[in-house]
Amino acid sequence: MSKLTARPGNDLTGIAAIPGDKSCSHRALILGAMAEGESVITNLNSAEDVMRTMRAVKAFGAVVEQDGEQWRMRGAKWRTPDGPIDCGNSGTTARLLIGAVAGMAGVSASFVGDASLTARPMRRLVAPLIRMGAMIEGGDTLPLTAHGARLGGIDFTSIPASAQVKSAILLAGLSGSSPVRVAEPVASRNHTEIMLGEFGCIVEAVNGGIALGAERELAACAITIGTDPSAAAFALTAAAIIPGSSVTVRDMLVNPLRTGLFEVLEEMGAAVALANERIVSGEILADLTIGHGRLQGVTVAAERIPAMIDEIPALAVAAAMADGETVIHGLAELRVKESDRLGATLAGLIACGVTALADGDTLRIFGRGSARGGWVLAHGDHRIAMAFLTLGLAADGPVSVDDGAMIATSFPDFVDSMRGLGADIG
Repeated sequence: MSKLTARPGNDLTGIAAIPGDKSCSHRALILGAMAEGESVITNLNSAEDVMRTMRAVKAFGAVVEQDGEQWRMRGAKWRTPDGPIDCGNSGTTARLLIGAVAGMAGVSASFVGDASLTARPMRRLVAPLIRMGAMIEGGDTLPLTAHGARLGGIDFTSIPASAQVKSAILLAGLSGSSPVRVAEPVASRNHTEIMLGEFGCIVEAVNGGIALGAERELAACAITIGTDPSAAAFALTAAAIIPGSSVTVRDMLVNPLRTGLFEVLEEMGAAVALANERIVSGEILADLTIGHGRLQGVTVAAERIPAMIDEIPALAVAAAMADGETVIHGLAELRVKESDRLGATLAGLIACGVTALADGDTLRIFGRGSARGGWVLAHGDHRIAMAFLTLGLAADGPVSVDDGAMIATSFPDFVDSMRGLGADIG
């Protein structure tokens, strides 16, 4: 257990030190391991979740070496690893690699994880892969064993929308030539589609969904990863709720399917400015600055949630410090994250004196522009811990989380980064 406490008192100013995007880092390692030749990855996220994927692709035969601030990797014909692939707390590692292995004839691998990951559902991932002809042993949760095979095609609608399920299907389909199409009721993150294009496999828009093209061989390339908006969310939310604050994040990934939180913060009244937009490795990057504003409650429709699914705890903190009611719809997916993230967010708000309630998959927060200090249970969830430490910087008294150790799964330098802006956390 590693208790952390955030104390109010200082405004936050400066340029935040934020790691490379975690989602893109996982995908760069997996596609680099599947590609022919040497790929070079710049700004790879080095958090524990991503290192789980790195250790896994090495176990499958890829060579990965650090070269200063870059990582060089050489893809290889994948082999059966010597032991189980331990995904730790990383659902992305498990789901994407199960998909990749499912399409590799002659390769078998077992996937295990920690107590949190082994409680998370895998059936919606496994079912479409089995429809493609995959051989997967196990139940609805990890551990699972995938035996690679040459798969057929699929025309699949993913409900609810899930970038991980979509990505697993696309990766599984790379080894075959049959049509593979995935549709979603609302677009989920498209980093896999964009990065496949960088590696030479174009993903096409077909009949309201996305489909693998005829060319599916992957060629090594250079990938530069933008700054992680999910990790940046906490410093930028803190700037929005603490008077006198202004925080900039440089080279941030501003893919429209990842910027939902910042759009809502601007609607609530935060000062938001974007500069230096450009396309790097297929993704839009920019410098984002957020400053304090007098926030007002808003209503967030369910169809907007995929663009901010990981940032809901941070949005809840902003709503607590706003004036008036904020209503956030469409949060059922939060029940099956690293924790029951909806329940943990609600409990944390109440522990800090904020009036809030959950009604089905809707969260209602009755903001009064203030919160008291409190003691919050993080439930082993890195985003819950970081969100309520952010609240502690703006509340009337300190906020403590029972255990901050899991922050290392996504943002090991979180405390140092926030202190660099003037935050009192320790």
